[in-house]
Amino acid sequence: MAKKIILDCDPGHDDALAMTLAVANPAIDLLAVTTSAGNQTPDKTLNNAMRMLTLLQREDIPVASGNQTPLVKPLETAPEVHGETGLDGADLPDPDFAVQKMTAIELIAKTLRENDDQVTLVVTGPMTNAALFLRVYPDLARKKIDQIVFMGGAMGLGNWRPSVEFNIFVDPEAAKIVLNFGIPLVMAPLNVTHKAQIMKDEIEAVKEIKNPIGQAFYGLLSFFEQYHENPKWGFTGAPLHDPCTIAWLIDPTMFKTDKMNVDVETQGDLTRGETVCDCYRLTGKPVNTEVLLDIDRPRFIRLIMDSLKSFD
Repeated sequence: MAKKIILDCDPGHDDALAMTLAVANPAIDLLAVTTSAGNQTPDKTLNNAMRMLTLLQREDIPVASGNQTPLVKPLETAPEVHGETGLDGADLPDPDFAVQKMTAIELIAKTLRENDDQVTLVVTGPMTNAALFLRVYPDLARKKIDQIVFMGGAMGLGNWRPSVEFNIFVDPEAAKIVLNFGIPLVMAPLNVTHKAQIMKDEIEAVKEIKNPIGQAFYGLLSFFEQYHENPKWGFTGAPLHDPCTIAWLIDPTMFKTDKMNVDVETQGDLTRGETVCDCYRLTGKPVNTEVLLDIDRPRFIRLIMDSLKSFD
């Protein structure tokens, strides 16, 4: 039976690929998409989600726009990574269906109420929508969300501040609410997503996938890879952060994980937004998160290639 999910995202190249994996794989039933501000401004991330679902010919999946700003701090975006549109590199179709006339948290609530089964909430952007949902609908969340699988955070090295990953950086207060709510969590930190690289020759192989989705991702991945060529990162390819969440849901045996307490620093002058991972059980806090720490990269790339080819 397919795993029912709601995808809360801020597309973003890697969000777009996560969405595509979810649509392509029969193991996943994508019930709804909600968008947050993060990689780009809220109008652009919403438009990108709509353009991707139009490209994927899945206009039946409802989409709603969520937070316009983080809970506390001003919005910061990442145009240097994702370009001016948030999905630079491909000529995507204009949306040919309408956004839902409700907020993201209303769409999440409606989707949960309409499904008898429990649903997984997948968050690949800042956690503002998830935090607001848990604050407004706590009982519904406890009853109907079986787990929250998110890309965010790091054990140690960050990508936006020395020890802070971008998604958590954008809204640390929201992340703190989500991590301390009590629903089981699965975290894809930079420790695993930096190993989930697609190499240049593999991006060239995507060019040979002649369907419209493969062709779009050849352009998207080629653009996304350019930012990661800076020698300071030490990459040989481009890290595919967000697709790790969907890959884990499709085949958890692809990953090595460890369970621990994870919380978020919201006060530190240098560390605001850092995920504090209690690897050695030093705090006595309850274990709340399964943390992905290693990945079978060849299997991960095979999953991506097979998913793109499935649209032939």
